[in-house]
Amino acid sequence: MAAASPPLLPTTVLPANTTATVSPAPTSVSSADANPAATRAFLARLLDSVKRALSGARPWPELIDRSALSRPESLSDAGARLRKNLAYFRVNYAAIVALSLAATLLAHPFSLAALLALLAAWCFLYLLRPSDAPPLAAFGRTFSDRETLGGLIVASAFVIFLTSVGSLIFSALALGAAIVCAHGAFRIPEDLFLDEPDQANGAASVNLLSFITSATGGRELVLTMGERERSRELMRPWFGYIFSPSLLANALHKGIA
Repeated sequence: MAAASPPLLPTTVLPANTTATVSPAPTSVSSADANPAATRAFLARLLDSVKRALSGARPWPELIDRSALSRPESLSDAGARLRKNLAYFRVNYAAIVALSLAATLLAHPFSLAALLALLAAWCFLYLLRPSDAPPLAAFGRTFSDRETLGGLIVASAFVIFLTSVGSLIFSALALGAAIVCAHGAFRIPEDLFLDEPDQANGAASVNLLSFITSATGGRELVLTMGERERSRELMRPWFGYIFSPSLLANALHKGIA
């Protein structure tokens, strides 16, 4: 008898032009995916900075104690009271100015929306934008960092000086400053402990732009890293005044002193 042949196994013949596609494993996070994470980290650090600054506030019943209010004897007496009260109630006064600004903007929704849109443009197009991100592309062309910064400055000047946003901001700040000056001039500072160490206020004066750099990858702002880093270094104190109440109060106190 002839030996039985082994059974044939089914085979599949691939065409000659067919190649197997292997998807490459992701090796790094893209700039588009990293930007939301940087935004969340920035907001978390901003809230932590605000909480740390407000923790140095004096008790509010002490601020509104009517028994400690009296008319100053002279203009020099009012100035001396104001300097002492600014040094003691600096965080409370900064909170009052911030509340005045917030109440004014909430009463004008259009101005509030314009200001929020301007702030979002600064954050997402410049401040929180990673350094390795591609150039901004819009209207069929690409814009360099210098052109982006120039456009943001022009847009900020237009919104602040050519619309009602600027007048509302200045009016709110003037109202808050008037309240602070009136209270500081009429509040008797003899019962205040002005010589105690103010470590809480000092710790709350951490610059906010260091949070931005750590949120975008921990890069340091040095003069050799390009135009964007140099301009961020120049704008650092101004954004610190905007977002840190203790920095604003310190600046007001130094200006009056």
